[in-house]
Amino acid sequence: MALSFCGNDNGINAYTVKEGVLNNGCFVDALNLVPHVFLLFITFPILFIGWGSQSSKVQIHHNTWLHFPGHNLRWILTFSLLFVHVCEFAEGIVSNKMMETNHLHLFMPAFMGFVAATTSVVYYHNIETSNFPKLLLVLFIYWVLAFITKSIKLWKFAEYHVGPQHLRFCITALLVLLYGLLMAVEINVIRVRKYVFFANPQKVKPPEDLQDLGVRFLQPFVNLLSKATYWWMNPLIMGAHKRPIELKKIGKLPIAMRALTNYLRLKDAYEDQRDPDRAPSIWRSMYRAFGRPILLSSTFRYLADLLGFAGPLCISGIVNLNLQTTYFGVYFMSSTELLQNTSVLAVLLFLALILQRTFLQASYYVTIETGINLRGALLAMIYNKILRLSTSNMSMGEMTLGQINNLVAIETNQLMWFLFLCPNLWAMPVQIVMGVILLYYLLGWSALVGASVIVLLAPVQYLIATKLADTQKSSLEHSTDRLKKTSEILKGIKLLKLYAWENIFCDSVEDTRGKELTSLKTFAFYTSMSIFMNAAIPIAAVLATFVMHHFLNKSGPSPSEAFAALALFHILVTPLFLLSTVVRFAVKALVSGCGKVLSLFANTNFRSLSFNIPLKTKAINRKQPMRYQMDNYEQPTRRQMRPTETEDVAVKVRVASSHVGEGKTPTVSTFFLICSGQLTMIVGQVGCGKSSLLLAMLGEMQTIDGRVHWSNVSNNQQLCKNRYSVAYATQKSWLLNATVEENITFGSPFNKQRYKAMIDACSLQPDIDLLPFGDQTEIGERGINLSGGQRQRICVARALYQNTNIVFLDDPFSALDIHLSDHLMQEGILKLLQDDKRTVVLVTHKLQYLTHADWIIAMKDGSVLREGTLKDIQNHDVELYDHWKTLMNRHDHELEKVALHGFNKYQHLMTTHVLTTQTALILIVCHPFKPVLPPPQVCWCYLSSGGFFMVFLMVSSKLLKHSVIVAIDYWLALWTSSKTSQSTGGGTAPTNETSTDSYYLPVFIILCAAGITLCLITSLTVEFLGLSAATNLHHNLLNKIIHAPIRFFDITPLGQILNRFSADTNIIDQHIPPTLESLTRSTLLCLSAIGVISIITPAFLIALVPLAVAFYFIQKYFRVASKDLQDLDDSTQLPLLCHFSETAEGLTTIRAFRHEARFKQRMLELTDTNNTAYLFLSAANRWLEVRTDYLGAVIVLTAAGASIWSSLYNLPRGGLVGLGLTYALTVTNYLNWVVRNLADLEVQMAAVKKVNSFLGTESENYEGSMGASQVPENWPQEGEIKIQDLCVRYDPMLKPVLKHVNAYIEPGQKVGICGRTGSGKSSLSLAFFNMVDIFEGGSIVIDGIDICKLPLQTLRSRLSIILQDPVLFSGSIRFNLDPERTCTDDRLWEALEIAQLKNMVKALPGGLDAVVTEGGENFSVGQRQLFCLARAFVRKSSILIMDEATASIDMATENILQKVVMTAFADRTVVTIAHHVSSILEAEQVLVFSSGILVESDSGPNLLAQEESLFSVLVRTHK
Repeated sequence: MALSFCGNDNGINAYTVKEGVLNNGCFVDALNLVPHVFLLFITFPILFIGWGSQSSKVQIHHNTWLHFPGHNLRWILTFSLLFVHVCEFAEGIVSNKMMETNHLHLFMPAFMGFVAATTSVVYYHNIETSNFPKLLLVLFIYWVLAFITKSIKLWKFAEYHVGPQHLRFCITALLVLLYGLLMAVEINVIRVRKYVFFANPQKVKPPEDLQDLGVRFLQPFVNLLSKATYWWMNPLIMGAHKRPIELKKIGKLPIAMRALTNYLRLKDAYEDQRDPDRAPSIWRSMYRAFGRPILLSSTFRYLADLLGFAGPLCISGIVNLNLQTTYFGVYFMSSTELLQNTSVLAVLLFLALILQRTFLQASYYVTIETGINLRGALLAMIYNKILRLSTSNMSMGEMTLGQINNLVAIETNQLMWFLFLCPNLWAMPVQIVMGVILLYYLLGWSALVGASVIVLLAPVQYLIATKLADTQKSSLEHSTDRLKKTSEILKGIKLLKLYAWENIFCDSVEDTRGKELTSLKTFAFYTSMSIFMNAAIPIAAVLATFVMHHFLNKSGPSPSEAFAALALFHILVTPLFLLSTVVRFAVKALVSGCGKVLSLFANTNFRSLSFNIPLKTKAINRKQPMRYQMDNYEQPTRRQMRPTETEDVAVKVRVASSHVGEGKTPTVSTFFLICSGQLTMIVGQVGCGKSSLLLAMLGEMQTIDGRVHWSNVSNNQQLCKNRYSVAYATQKSWLLNATVEENITFGSPFNKQRYKAMIDACSLQPDIDLLPFGDQTEIGERGINLSGGQRQRICVARALYQNTNIVFLDDPFSALDIHLSDHLMQEGILKLLQDDKRTVVLVTHKLQYLTHADWIIAMKDGSVLREGTLKDIQNHDVELYDHWKTLMNRHDHELEKVALHGFNKYQHLMTTHVLTTQTALILIVCHPFKPVLPPPQVCWCYLSSGGFFMVFLMVSSKLLKHSVIVAIDYWLALWTSSKTSQSTGGGTAPTNETSTDSYYLPVFIILCAAGITLCLITSLTVEFLGLSAATNLHHNLLNKIIHAPIRFFDITPLGQILNRFSADTNIIDQHIPPTLESLTRSTLLCLSAIGVISIITPAFLIALVPLAVAFYFIQKYFRVASKDLQDLDDSTQLPLLCHFSETAEGLTTIRAFRHEARFKQRMLELTDTNNTAYLFLSAANRWLEVRTDYLGAVIVLTAAGASIWSSLYNLPRGGLVGLGLTYALTVTNYLNWVVRNLADLEVQMAAVKKVNSFLGTESENYEGSMGASQVPENWPQEGEIKIQDLCVRYDPMLKPVLKHVNAYIEPGQKVGICGRTGSGKSSLSLAFFNMVDIFEGGSIVIDGIDICKLPLQTLRSRLSIILQDPVLFSGSIRFNLDPERTCTDDRLWEALEIAQLKNMVKALPGGLDAVVTEGGENFSVGQRQLFCLARAFVRKSSILIMDEATASIDMATENILQKVVMTAFADRTVVTIAHHVSSILEAEQVLVFSSGILVESDSGPNLLAQEESLFSVLVRTHK
C-alpha cells in the first residue's frame, strides 16, 4: 500500500482546501509538525557541537550545576507529555489500520512530538548543568508554538462536534493543557532569573555543596530522572568492580544532611517549646524538624500502593478478553475502546508497575534519608549530654560504657528504623481496605471469607511478633551477661591462666550461653512460626475462598477472577504480615529507643559546677615575669603570707565536703590554698581521698557544702568559678585510639622543640624507637599495645606538653620503676614545670620527693591531716615527720653519702627501654586475621556446623514445598480453564460441572493442606539449622580462645577477640538464619515463576536471554559495590562508637583540659562519615531495586505480550495465561530480594569467616608427660627451686628473653629479683608457670619435678602469684578471693587481715559478700592491689611469687606488708620481683638481671658491699 502523508483513499482528495485551509485535517496535522521540526533544527547543533565535547567535563565537575525555578514540575510535565504522545501515536496507528491507505498524518506528528519532547528535556538538562539560561529562549518559543498549533487542532475538533467521547479529542485537550503549563513554567523562569528582556539579569551561583568538589552525594542536586533511577550512582557502582570503594571516593555529605545542621534544627524545634506550663516533647520536636519529608514519603507510598492494584485488574482484563474477539471499526476511536485492547492493557500494566516501583523506592529513600538526619541530630544531642554527665554517674555504675554504647549503636538506630516504618503505619491499612473491596468486586461474598481468614490470623501474627520481641529482650539480657563475663575473662586472662581458673570461668560463660540458647530456641521457634504464617496464609485464604465460592455459586471462578484474586491475596498478605512487624518495631522504638533517649535528656544528674565568684587576689600568668624573682628566698618567709588573701592564689578550697554519689560518705572535707607557680604535693595512705580532692577541685565531685575558687587569668583582679584549661594526668591512664604524637599533643599546635623536650623528660624516646612506626604508631584501644608504664608516661607527657598555667598529676609514678620516676621528677616536673613557673599539684606515694615540694598537704580519712612546708611539718608535727623519714630511709642511711662514681659504667643499662612483655611487634599482627576461606567454603563450614541431617532436611523440604505451591496454582488454572472450555463448548448439564468440581476440588484441598504442612517444616528446619550451627561455633570458639597461649592475647587486640563474641556471634545467632531462609525462598520463587511462564508461553524464553544477561550484570556490579559500602559503613561505625566510649572514660581529662569543643567537632566528623557511608549504601540498594523492579516489569510485559501473541494461535488456555501473569508479578517482588539477600549473606558470612580464622588457633599443651595422679597431693611441699640452663622466649619466631640462666633457691628462702624494665624479671615469673616457651633443654625443677612434664592445670593450681596490674572481677569479695569456693570464712578473713583490708571490708555492707563492680571500679587502685595480695594469701602454696605487686601502694602500707609477708610466709619460698629496689635489700638472695642474662646472684647485703655491682648502682639511684 502506497505511503502518503494525507492518505490516498478512493474518491477523496485529501489535499483540497476549498472549505478553508484550517478545515483540512491533514493540513492542521502538518501544522502541528512545525514546532517539533523547529526545535529539533535549532537544538541538535547546540547539543552535538556545543556540549558534545564538554559532556564528560559536566559529568566530572558538578560545580556549575543548579536547578532553575520549577525544575521538578517541568520534569513531571515532560514525562506526562511523553506518555500522552505515546497514547496519541498508538491511537493514530490503530485508526490508520481502519483506513484504506496509510495516513501518515495520523501518527507522524505524535512521533515527532515524542522526539521533540525527549530532545527538550535533554537540552534543558544541559542548560541547567552548565548554568547558561539564555538558551532557554528556544524552549520558550517551542512551547508557545506547540500550544498555538494544538489549540487550533482542538478548536477545529470542537467545531466539527468531535467531543470527549472520542479518544483523539481527549488526547489533544491534554496536550494543550501540558503545553500551556510548560509555557507557564518557562515564563516563571524568565520572571525569576530575568535572563532575557531585562537589563540586569540575575546571576545565580550553584549550591555551596556543589562548589565543594569533596561532596559526592549528588541525590539532592541531580535532575528528576536521575533522582528516580539513581543514575548518578552508575560511575560509583560500575567503578567498584575495578577498584574498591574508599572513603575518599564517597566524599563528604551535603550541608543539609550533616549532623550539625540537623542537630541545630532539632535543637531549635526543642527549644521553641520552652513553656513554663509543660515540658518540651522530643516527639513534637522531631515532628517539627523532620515531619515534612515523612509526609512526602507517605504520599509516595500511597501512590505506589494504589498503582499496585493495577496488576490484578489488568490480569483480569487480559485473561478475560483473551477469550473474546475484539472489533475496531471507527475512524475516531471511542475513549473506552482503548482500555478493551489486550495489548494496551499489557502496556498499561507495564507502565503502572514502573511508576509503582519508582514511587515505592522514592518513598523508601526519603524516609531513610530523614532517618539518617534524625540519627545524626540525636547522636549530637546525646554526645552533648554525655559531656555533661557527672562523674558519679560513671563511677557508681548509674551510666555504664555498655549503656552508652547501647544508646549510640542500638537505641538511636531503633528510632531511625521507626522513621523508616512510619509511612507503612498509615499506608498499610488503606492498602488492606482497598484489597478487600477489589476482592469483593471480583468474587463477591466468597472473597470476604478468604479476606477474613487473613484478618483473623493477623492477631495471631501480632501475638507471635510480641512474643518474638519478649524473647529477643530476654535473649539480649543473657547475651549482655555473657559478653560481660567474656570481657572480664579476656581482660584477666593472664591471671586466670596463672591461677588455673580458666575452666571455672569458662563454665560460667557456658552456663550463661545455655540460658541464652534457651531464649534463642524460643526465638527460633517464633521466627519460624512467623515465616510459616506468612507463607501459609495466602494458601489458606485461597483455599477458603474457592471452596466457599464453589458452595455459594455451585461453580468455581473463571480464570480472570481466580488469578486476579490470587494476585490480590499476594498483595494483601504482605501488608498484613508487615503490619504486625511494623507495630512491634514501632512499640519497641517508642518504649526502648525513645524511652532511653528521653531518660537521658530528662536526667538531671548532670555535672553542676559549685564554684563561687568574688574574691580579690592577684592571679599569676606564667607567660609574664614572676613577682618574686629572689635568688635566695627562704621558704618560711614566703609561707607566712599564705593565710592572707593577697598571695598569688591559683585555687582556693573552702571547707568543701564532696562525695561521689548521693547517699555516699563524703570523701573530701578540707580548707586550703594552692599557690601559683609552686609545687604542691598531696600524700596519704591508700583510699584517704587524694584523687577525690583533685576531682573536687576540678568540679567533678558533688559538693555538699563549701566552695572552690579559681584564679581568672583573663582578669588579674579576681578568683572565679570559670577556670581555664588544667593539664591533668589521671592515676588510671587514659589514651585515645590515635598515634603517640596525637596523644601527647592532644589538639595543641605541634612544636618540635617542646615535643622533643617532653619526650626526653618522660624517657619515651627508647620506647618510641621500638614501635613499628615510631611516634606515628596507632595506639590500640586503651593503649592495649603498650605497657602500664608507657601508658602512664604518655599521659604525663600530654600534661607537660599543654600550654596551661596549672598541672594536676595524680600518682604519675605508680607504674614506673625508680629510675624512670627519678628522671621524670628531675627533668619533667622540677625542670620543665617549675622553671616555667607553672602551678603543679602532685599526688604521690613517693615520699622521697617531699624535699622538692613548696607545700605539702597530708591527708587521712578524707580530710587534711596537716599542711605546710616540709620544715613546718618537721617543726610542728614531729611524729608525722619521723614516720615519713623512717619510710624514706628505713634500710640504709649511709646510701645518700655514697658517690655515684660507678654509675657511668652501667649507664647504658639504665637507659635501655624495651617493651615489657617482648611485644616489640605490637599491632604488627593487630590487623584482623586474613580469612582464608572463599565464600562457598565458608557457607559449607556454616552448614556443616549445623549438622548434615538438618541440611538434607532443609534442602528437600524447600524443594518439595515450592513444587507443591506450583502444583496448587497449576491445578487452579486447570480447574478454572475447564469451566471456561465447558461454557464456551456449549456444555449444558450442571451434572458435568458438578462432576468436574468433585474431581478438581478434593485434589485442590489435599494440595493446599500439603503446602501448608511443608511451609511449617521448612520454616522450622532453617531456623533450627541456624541455631545448631550457632551453638557449635560459639562453643568451639570459646574453648579455643580460653585455652590459647598467653602470646595470642599479647598480639591480638582485646577488641578484636571481643568482636568475635559480640557482633559476629550475634550475626551467626540471629541474622544468618532468616537471611538464608529469605534467599532460598525468593530464589526458588523466581526460578519456579520463570519456569512456569516458559512452559505456558515458550516464546517468553526468547526475551529471557537478554533479561538474564541484564540481571547478571546488575547483581554482579551491585554485590561488589554493596560489600564495599557495607564494609565502609561498619568500619566508620566503629570509630564513632569508640569515640563515645573514649569520651565517657576520659570525661574528667577532657573537661579538665577544656577540650569539649574539639571532641564535639570530632564526633560530628565521625557521625557524618558514618552517615555518608550509610546513605551511599541505601542509595546503592535503591539503585539495585529500581533496576530489578524495572526488569520485573519488562518480564511482566514480555509474559503478557507472549501470552497475547500465543492466544492468536489458541495455544494456552485462559487459566494458564492468568497463572503465567500472576507468577510474572511475583518475580517483580522477589527479584531484588534475591540480590539483596545474596549480598547480605555474603557480608554476614564474613562473621563465620572471622570466627573460623580463630578456630585455627593452637591451644596450650595442657596434658604434660606426667598424669595428674602421678603428682604428689602436697607438691610442692619444700619450695626448693632449681633453674638449670634456662632459655625462654615468647614465640619460636622471637629472640630469647632469658638466656642460659642458672640459679638455686633453697626451701623457704626469700629471694629478690631486680633489673631494668625489660631485663627479663617478669619473664622469669611466667616461666615458673610454664606460660612461655622454654627451649634448648633448659628446665625449672621444683621439689624434684621438672615443671615442663606436669599438666598445666596441676602446676598452676599449686603455685601463687601476685601480678603488677590488679585484676578484680564483678561479683562479691568472696568470689574474687576464692572462685572455687573451697575456703572457709576464717581463712578468707585471715588473708584480708594480712593484706591490711580486714577493717575496710568489715565496714562494707555484706562483708565478704559486698559487691565488687566491673573491674573493681568501686575501690581505689591501691585497694585493688591489696585484694590481689589477699587472693594470693588465700592459696596456701609453699611458693609465692610477687611480681612488682606493691606499685600502687603507699610506702607505709607497703612497709607493713613487707613485714607481714616475711612473718606469715616465714617457712615458705617467696620470690619478689622488685619495683622498689629498697624492698629487697635484706633478701637472702638477690638475682640481678640485665638484657635477659643473670649478671649477679648473692645476698642483698653482700651485693651492696660491692660498690661496682649493678645492684649497688640500682640502689644508689633509689635515694
